[in-house]
Amino acid sequence: MAFVPLHPIGTSSDTFLEEAEKARHATAMAQHLGLLDERRRRVRAGWGAEYVKRTHAKGKMTAWERIEELKDSGAPVHALGTFVNWGVEFDQGGRKLEAPGAGVITVLTRVEERWVVVIANDNTVASGSWWPQSPEKIERAQEVGLSLRIPVVYLVDCSGLFLPEQSRSFPGRYGAGHIFKKNSQLSAVGVPQIAGVFGDCIAGGGYMPIISDRVYMTEQAYMVIAGAALIKGAKSQKLTSLDIGGPEVHVHQSACADQRVPDDQACLRAIREEVRRTAASGADFRRGGVEAAPPAYPAAELDWLFPPDHRSWYDVREVIARLVDRSLFWELLPHRGQEMVVGVGRINGLYTGIIANVQGPVEDPEHRGKVKPGGILYREGIAKISQFSRACDSDGLPVIWLQDISGFDIGTEAEALGLLGYGSNLIYTNSTNRTPMFTVLLRKASGAGYYAMSGLPYEPVLQLSTPLSRQSVMEGRTLAIAAYNTKLDDDFHIASDDAAERAKIESGMAAVEERIEGDMDPYRSASQRDTDEIVAPGELRAYLECLVEAAYQAQGSRRIKNPRIWSLHDLDVLTESV
Repeated sequence: MAFVPLHPIGTSSDTFLEEAEKARHATAMAQHLGLLDERRRRVRAGWGAEYVKRTHAKGKMTAWERIEELKDSGAPVHALGTFVNWGVEFDQGGRKLEAPGAGVITVLTRVEERWVVVIANDNTVASGSWWPQSPEKIERAQEVGLSLRIPVVYLVDCSGLFLPEQSRSFPGRYGAGHIFKKNSQLSAVGVPQIAGVFGDCIAGGGYMPIISDRVYMTEQAYMVIAGAALIKGAKSQKLTSLDIGGPEVHVHQSACADQRVPDDQACLRAIREEVRRTAASGADFRRGGVEAAPPAYPAAELDWLFPPDHRSWYDVREVIARLVDRSLFWELLPHRGQEMVVGVGRINGLYTGIIANVQGPVEDPEHRGKVKPGGILYREGIAKISQFSRACDSDGLPVIWLQDISGFDIGTEAEALGLLGYGSNLIYTNSTNRTPMFTVLLRKASGAGYYAMSGLPYEPVLQLSTPLSRQSVMEGRTLAIAAYNTKLDDDFHIASDDAAERAKIESGMAAVEERIEGDMDPYRSASQRDTDEIVAPGELRAYLECLVEAAYQAQGSRRIKNPRIWSLHDLDVLTESV
């Protein structure tokens, strides 16, 4: 029973895509990937080379240089929230300012062979100030550490709130003060927190490292509730911020920090040593002696597997074949709810549950012998993924949701079949699961289907989007028809014979469609934190390797069952003859 029946999945791309189709797909995707790379570079540059020079002139490293020095040699860096505040300008007396990445860098990377979350103030953007959405971005990274129970490292160089925009970052449910609550929650469950203070650490920035298990300060660093400039104004005292809260004070007097180090490099070496002292990863043990292996079909092929038109379909099993080790997969319930694929594969050598939407025509679950369009949830598919999600939670398997969904089935038959009830069953399942879940928006993420398949409101550990993803209640054209429904006939044609009125309606519908299409832009979603990160399809395998291993890293925080006692075996046996 411990045998997990992994079988080959997928085929060579030559068998299902002609060379001309590959070229057409690749050309269309290349435009998306070129834009993604260019925008990543713009965010990573912060406020530009001049501010990098200023940082170096102070004898300090930039935040990105610190991350590079901190991580293991050759270790990948997977960003979180790169495009928060993308396209947003802040008007400061007629001067337009941007806050690339909301002035903070959050990543997953490996330190001393352990995955960690790193939160680093971008000291090339207004001295690492907190802008609108900076607190929420920091808190989101803390949530990742909390969900996965992996160490959180703070690289602090923060001059506090960007005061001209304080009203948009100080108050509110998830304002700057909520960072400190997350610090406390991490501490309460025993997640290691390690902080290095490299320079300014004022007001809220001063509180952020204090709850950490270890706090290191460089000789340039200081932590203060209020800086020297404010104290001079309030108390007419001539002091420097180092006098008030430098390492001499906080290491030797207040004990708010543990140790002083001479410079950035020494601080980063000390942080690495602290990470080394944390519990070793449990992932190798959970692999059970099976080595990680790449898919039999290259993950890079995902960059040209998807058709340019989101209405065209593809075989999602070919996507799975380019994500799982050796392209081996155990598909469960293959003959039921055929609009969905559920099953288990290894990613980075570790068992992982996968749930995916099937595109193209599928067997009608209620009328055998007939077909319905895929990418939609019908009764059998809902029940299937609900039961599979519960089984993975029971067995301790992390779950990856591959979304390309247009929504739930609608109409009189759908209502009579109780889709609302089955949908609420699925929503309850995903709301109460304790196992880590990761959501990937491949293309469409529409309506209640986006919610039901563990969309961001249902708190997956992370939600990733490709440059093709489209989040919306409905497509632009469909919404335009709904908005102008009273002006249309039963075939959705404009009912008026008046030329001027027809032109007005056509113009109005086109404007609605254009606005909705703009709202579905993945960069718009990422800017307002409606998705965590945009990644190229060909990058998904590497990102998921990180997430799955991180899900297995923590030891003692959740029950990962051995395969002999998986409830998935029972589910398979009870349905194998159906």
